[in-house]
Amino acid sequence: MKIPRINPFCILALLTLDHVESVTADKPAQSAPQAWITGTESGWRAMREEEFVNVNCTDDTWSFEGNLIKCTGKPVGVIRTKKMIKNLELVVEWKHKKYGGNSGVFLWATPDSIKRLEEGKGRLPAGIEVQVLDLGYAELYEKRHKKPSDWFTSHGDVFPTQNAKMKPFPPVAPNGKRSFPSKNTTKEAGEWNHYYIRAINGEVRLWVNGVEVSGGTDCQPATGYLCLESEGAPIEFRNLRIRELP
Repeated sequence: MKIPRINPFCILALLTLDHVESVTADKPAQSAPQAWITGTESGWRAMREEEFVNVNCTDDTWSFEGNLIKCTGKPVGVIRTKKMIKNLELVVEWKHKKYGGNSGVFLWATPDSIKRLEEGKGRLPAGIEVQVLDLGYAELYEKRHKKPSDWFTSHGDVFPTQNAKMKPFPPVAPNGKRSFPSKNTTKEAGEWNHYYIRAINGEVRLWVNGVEVSGGTDCQPATGYLCLESEGAPIEFRNLRIRELP
C-alpha cells in the first residue's frame, strides 16, 4: 500500500496558524484608559447644600434633596462654592430631563467674574468649563443649520470661557480653544452619565462614563470657585463628591 506524501510546508503552515490563534486568544483586548471613580475612596466627601451660594439664579432654580441636586434651567446662571478651590478631584452624575439640554461644571471661576454676575452683569463666569450637553443639542443644531457643528460636541468638551486660558488636549476644535472628546460615550436625555474630573496644578482631565476623553493644561486661572450651571433646560445632578488636594 502506497502511503501518500505530506507536504512539509503544509504542516508548517498549520502549526503557525495554531500558534497565532493561541497567542491571539491569550492576549487581552486593548481598551481606552478606564477610571470609574465613585468618590467613596479615602479622602473623598459628599458636597452639601450649605457649601454653595446662589450667584445669579432665582431662589427656586436650584433645590437639594439628599444626594440629588435639581435645577430648573431658568434663568441662565450659576451657583458657586463658598470658598475657592485650587486642586481637586470631582465625581458627579448628571441627567438631562429634556432633549437638547445644556449645562456645565465650571472650574476655577474667577472672583472678578463672579462679582460681575452678582451685580447683574452677564450670566456665566470666567473659568474652565466642563460641558454637560445632551446629545439632542447637536442633533437640533444640525437640523437648524443643515450641517453638523464643527465648534462643539455633546460628549464632554473642556474649554476656557471669557478671558481664561487653556492649552487643549487633542483633538482640538477649529478655533483652537476647545478640547474635543477622543471618544463618544455620553448617554441620551433621561439616562444618568458619570463624570470624573481631575483639576490639578492647572491641568484638567475628564472621564465620561469611565473613559478619559478630554482636557487641557496650562490653565489660567488655576484656582477659583467651583460652579454648577443652569442654562435653559431642567437637569439633575447626584452623588456630587470631592477630594481636595494640596
